[in-house]
Amino acid sequence: MSIAPGSSVTLRVPASSANLGPGFDCIGLALGVWDEATVTVTDEPGLVIDVTGTGADTVPRDASHLVHRTMVSAWRHLGVPVPAGVHLSTHNAVPHGRGLGSSATAIVMGVAAAQALSSGGEIDLDVVNELACALEGHPDNASASVFGGATLSVTEAGSPLPRTRTVPLRLDPRIVPVVLVPHTTLSTHTARSVLPDVVPLATAAANSSRTGVLVHALTSDPSLLTVGTTDLLHQEPRRPSYPESMALVDDLRAADLAATISGAGPSVLTLTTAERTGRIEEIVAARGDVWQVLTPGVPDRGVHAVS
Repeated sequence: MSIAPGSSVTLRVPASSANLGPGFDCIGLALGVWDEATVTVTDEPGLVIDVTGTGADTVPRDASHLVHRTMVSAWRHLGVPVPAGVHLSTHNAVPHGRGLGSSATAIVMGVAAAQALSSGGEIDLDVVNELACALEGHPDNASASVFGGATLSVTEAGSPLPRTRTVPLRLDPRIVPVVLVPHTTLSTHTARSVLPDVVPLATAAANSSRTGVLVHALTSDPSLLTVGTTDLLHQEPRRPSYPESMALVDDLRAADLAATISGAGPSVLTLTTAERTGRIEEIVAARGDVWQVLTPGVPDRGVHAVS
């Protein structure tokens, strides 16, 4: 079934933070910073891309654009002919290269747009999640952007795609995320390239126990967030890649604040309660570094169409 010219959909997708310390590649948290895109199938053959907002000067405007590439992959997976004419208009608010899930946001956007256009506007979040996670390569950011809130995911072997199971976590309403965004960037590829292929069994076991505590802290007991966000797998090997970020994490954690690197970095995520957000700002100001301080909240929905 081909998509009729004139078909159009407008979508919003939230940013996300991944890992939250020990939950490497499996735990994500949606953040209230939103990318928006309108995709229209046109009579005129060819691809037209308009970009405004974050990254407008650097994002490609050809077939290599990540949202467009993802739509093409999704249409082929769904068995839908790729339209000859497409107009893609995006407005980006999620910072690029800062560990806030900008790539996952684009992939979720592309999958959801392809599905909505080929199904008369319906979006099946489970289908979007499975395909987006397969294209992203890991489910943490993508699942949070699909469903909103906090998510816990596991990927299993499957054919033709890996199967991702995602469990929404009921985030304790007392928890407030504070995101500290530097001016520097870091690609996920670079951040992953320094990680070891093998870790000691004792390290893996200790990290697993902290992941369990993290889930409990997120859902029931924020007093355990500092313990629950202790990572033993990925942050220390990456320390030379973002020394300023790790120095800030160290300062915050010394004040018993649950600070971690957000995703692949270099942004810092602190999970706290409303009465302690001022302490975070004090620590940042005392360092003399330049950080953008965001309190975006956690949306309870992810990707959705805008009427």
